[in-house]
Amino acid sequence: MFDWFNQIHWEHLFNPELALDSLPLLIEGLQITMIISLFSMLFALLFGLVVGIARMSKFKLLSFPARAYISFMRGTPLLVFIFILYYGLPVIGIQFTSPIVAAIVGISLNFAGYNAEIIRSAIMSVPKGQWEAAESLQMNYFQMMRRIIIPQATRIALPPTFSIFMDIIKGTSLASVITVHELLYSARIVAGRTYESMTMYIAAALIYWIVCVIIGYFQQRLEARYNRYISN
Repeated sequence: MFDWFNQIHWEHLFNPELALDSLPLLIEGLQITMIISLFSMLFALLFGLVVGIARMSKFKLLSFPARAYISFMRGTPLLVFIFILYYGLPVIGIQFTSPIVAAIVGISLNFAGYNAEIIRSAIMSVPKGQWEAAESLQMNYFQMMRRIIIPQATRIALPPTFSIFMDIIKGTSLASVITVHELLYSARIVAGRTYESMTMYIAAALIYWIVCVIIGYFQQRLEARYNRYISN
């Protein structure tokens, strides 16, 4: 019954020596991964803030395009969007200077749709009394958002925002299809040379996991800091 289990070549599952020897190349790929991730998250947050506020607007000229943008980005795969940007836009004369730029633009625009909904829900979660208090102080809309609403919404948006950042880090692996030399692409290079696919893909998965664990640690620290002020 378990003959298939005994026939598995476990020695080919993971080669620690090869993983260690390939670590410098994987680290170089990780650096590209983090550069793409950080820039993509920054732009996704900034654009997501604009789209999220437009989504809440009472003016349909602002809210309708924002709704359509969010729906499109959340309803289409990131890989398809990257293909459209990198392989589709050159057909109409628009070409990126490098695949890294295309990856950053694609990931930023895609995840801005998710960040927009997170920001919108966080802003709407701020108690109505805070809005009324700001209005009683005769603050205009931008002063109200900057001084009262956004700081409180930030605490609410922290957990899902960090989850988006982790998704972006993992999503950068899709940039390997447009020849971006990120972490997964580096693992594929070694796997192609040595035919040790399992070893390299497991090594890449472990690195992604370690990075996300570190980010999760900082998330917990930030949440504890915000919650400390609330409890007091």
